[in-house]
Amino acid sequence: MACLLRAGPFQARRPGMLPWLAFVLSLSLLVVLARWNLWGAMIVGALALGGLTLSPTELGGAFLSVWMSPSVLLLALAMTLIPLIGGALIASGRMEDLLAGLPRGRRAVYALAPAILGMLPMPGGALLSSPLVERAGGSPPEVRAAANVWFRHTLHPIYPLSPALITGAALAGLDVWGILPYQVPTVILLVIGGYLALLRAVSGRMDLTAARSRWGGALALGILLAAPFLDLVLKRMAPLPMPEIATVVGIAVSLTLALAGRAPRPFFLSLLRRERPWRFGLIVIGVFTYLAVFQRSTLPTRIAALSLPPAALCVGVGWLFGFATGRQQAAVSLVIPIYIGSYGAMAPWAFATTYLASYLGYLLSPLHPCLTVSAEYAGVPLGSVWRRLLVPSLLALLITAASSLLIL
Repeated sequence: MACLLRAGPFQARRPGMLPWLAFVLSLSLLVVLARWNLWGAMIVGALALGGLTLSPTELGGAFLSVWMSPSVLLLALAMTLIPLIGGALIASGRMEDLLAGLPRGRRAVYALAPAILGMLPMPGGALLSSPLVERAGGSPPEVRAAANVWFRHTLHPIYPLSPALITGAALAGLDVWGILPYQVPTVILLVIGGYLALLRAVSGRMDLTAARSRWGGALALGILLAAPFLDLVLKRMAPLPMPEIATVVGIAVSLTLALAGRAPRPFFLSLLRRERPWRFGLIVIGVFTYLAVFQRSTLPTRIAALSLPPAALCVGVGWLFGFATGRQQAAVSLVIPIYIGSYGAMAPWAFATTYLASYLGYLLSPLHPCLTVSAEYAGVPLGSVWRRLLVPSLLALLITAASSLLIL
């Protein structure tokens, strides 16, 4: 590499296959090392990818752009505080009240808790439902973590406030409400796939110490929903310099409510020792560091430049961008302009296909925060949760690919 740098402009001397090999190597390192330290694995993966595709100056700039970004640091702070809300509710017994208000069957809790809390999307929201799913018990922790990830996003394709849906529809020149009927098959496919792969083997009912308490459960649910509700309201109504401020404010309010009535300092310190919440903030920094390096490499341009038929573009490239970026909104924002530039106006079925394929890639991405923090909260390796999601995701992708040949 030093010889290449001395020989001339680094960008011009890169071998054609090197960026692809660097990408595969970096993801392999990430998945393997994540068994021991998830955020550290992401940093190592970013170094491997950047070391082979960027100059030292570019690589350093990518790292600094994340580590000195107020937005990323605020989001990391938010992710650090979220698990303390669940920990406080568990310690106070309010989590038992909330669970007592849900159906006692574990299957229902595995699906409903993530889906309900996922209806008000916010960064790190999977950490709000993780304590509920983990408390339900009854299955291996990797199954609970996988269910928390899968069902959190199941209703998003028909949720009109979903950022990916709003962004994608605007880029495609389509009305959000007009494309919702075309998204219904996606929801049906995800619900069936999640049931067969994750819920069918789950049995039994929760063993709770709390009796059903309407007000206790409502109070606990209100504490949990305060964070995403304030996050949404402040982002829509307040002139904030950074949207992450709304997230931190909402979480701080939820945490304050969860801590109400407790001796602040001793209880808070005990929560910190038990939850070790800083690990989730470090995961956010690791995710954005890898993404910054990926975006500065030539890989996005190389992927976009591939000359592909409509089905391959919507399904293949949509899945790849979702997996590579860990951001569905980014994936649809990249694929839809390429499609329109190549084939003209995007029909609703083409949009639905692109949306689902990019979602399935995003779901499995090690850069997907919901996946990584759910595994971390459950205390299991990322790979074990990933394997639980792999089969239903790939089957859904095959169905999407087959149907795209008929409708695109």
